[in-house]
Amino acid sequence: MGKQITSRGEDYSQWYIDLVKKADLAENSDVRGCMVIKPYGYSIWEKMQQALDKMFKDTGHENAYFPLFVPKSMFEAEEKNAEGFAKECAIVTHYRLKNDPNNKGKLMVDPTAKLEEELVVRPTSEAIIWSTYKKWIQSYRDLPLLINQWANVVRWEMRTRLFLRTAEFLWQEGHTAHATAFEAIKETEKMLDVYAEFAETFMAMPVIKGKKSEGERFPGAIDTYCIESMMQDGKALQAGTSHFLGQNFAKAFDVQFTNKEGKMEMVWGTSWGVSTRLMGALIMAHSDDDGLVLPPKLAPIHVVIVPIFKNEVELMKISEQADIISKELRSKGYAVKFDNRETHKPGFKFAEWELKGVPVRIAIGPRDLDNKTVEVARRDTKEKQVMMMETIASEIPGLLDRIQENIYQKALAFRSEKTTRVETYAELKKVLDEKGGFVEAHWDGTAETEAAIKEETKATIRCIPLDAVEETGSCIYSGKPSARRVLFARAY
Repeated sequence: MGKQITSRGEDYSQWYIDLVKKADLAENSDVRGCMVIKPYGYSIWEKMQQALDKMFKDTGHENAYFPLFVPKSMFEAEEKNAEGFAKECAIVTHYRLKNDPNNKGKLMVDPTAKLEEELVVRPTSEAIIWSTYKKWIQSYRDLPLLINQWANVVRWEMRTRLFLRTAEFLWQEGHTAHATAFEAIKETEKMLDVYAEFAETFMAMPVIKGKKSEGERFPGAIDTYCIESMMQDGKALQAGTSHFLGQNFAKAFDVQFTNKEGKMEMVWGTSWGVSTRLMGALIMAHSDDDGLVLPPKLAPIHVVIVPIFKNEVELMKISEQADIISKELRSKGYAVKFDNRETHKPGFKFAEWELKGVPVRIAIGPRDLDNKTVEVARRDTKEKQVMMMETIASEIPGLLDRIQENIYQKALAFRSEKTTRVETYAELKKVLDEKGGFVEAHWDGTAETEAAIKEETKATIRCIPLDAVEETGSCIYSGKPSARRVLFARAY
């Protein structure tokens, strides 16, 4: 097949771009900053959706759908949210085109078709959803209201990268309303736990749960909780967020309810979301110089069977055995691909399925038929072993479980190796420049110190870990007192 992708050591950024394109995950669109998610890439996203959707419904949430367009006045109603997204908004100002009288065959905006009120293409849906909740919520009996939507959003990014940052991307956004602050905070924490469980159980990606600093909070939130992950180049990636909104959006859109005592109160809100950025995280957390390494729980194809043959007779005999194995595995819920293309040699097929990250490859040739064995190769370690045909279907499930666990443990060990505790600002800068990864350090809690460190090092406070222990010390930058360490890193 020849060299498909740039090596990570040579150029990590190019390696990522090459892999996304060569593995048939996505490609750049003709629309600036947007992407086309190809079938193989979308099938991984679908598996993410299915797993998350079940987790949402298991925790009592329902799906709904809200409009793509938000009236500008409605968007402005929540001042902090509008201000936070203002620079990224796409705006609809007109609703019709017409032929250009000065340029035959060309179209122009019809100046007579200007909208009475401009529409914001949603960068997030708090405004349109909370204006709707005002109509849905009257009494404590209407609470809690637990809604999620799967949708697309638009943020007019100037520098884009497939999956990680695009002008339009896919996501889910949960928006819930509660009678008390306690219930809303518990919801925020619960959904953070759901995201962490998904990342670790399905994506095989260890994460750190924490709170964002004030400077990194979601616009309009009282608290932002997040899960932070470590990529193989030592940069952090925010994989999901859950926000305690307090009563900010309820006050902005006058969402009140009658409590059990008959008094009017403002509701308490949350919002939480993950996006197709998870695809980027999945790629960068596990993959290697030969292509994707996919955790079996998210792999579109669990097992590929490659026949090794010289003629039609051999292919026919191998096909019969492959069909038996495929049916047994499919009956257990696994996706199996029998690659019987006669236009490509086995070596080409091995490289192609390795590039696409299929967890298990089975090779069957005439000699294997005689011996009633098959050669089994696992994608994560490249190890090969011989298995008996009669037991292969019962052995593959256990092998896939071991692959899933091994991928997680490898990522966990890498994160541990890339986590450094420092005591001085000089140490912080040295680690960031020479080693990368997460840096645990004391911070005085001020926005001024946070901004200064970000300006000088390009590193941000990724989170204040929820499991951080109280530990008195001195801020690495200002020398002022600090009660606990926070997590610094350069990030995507």
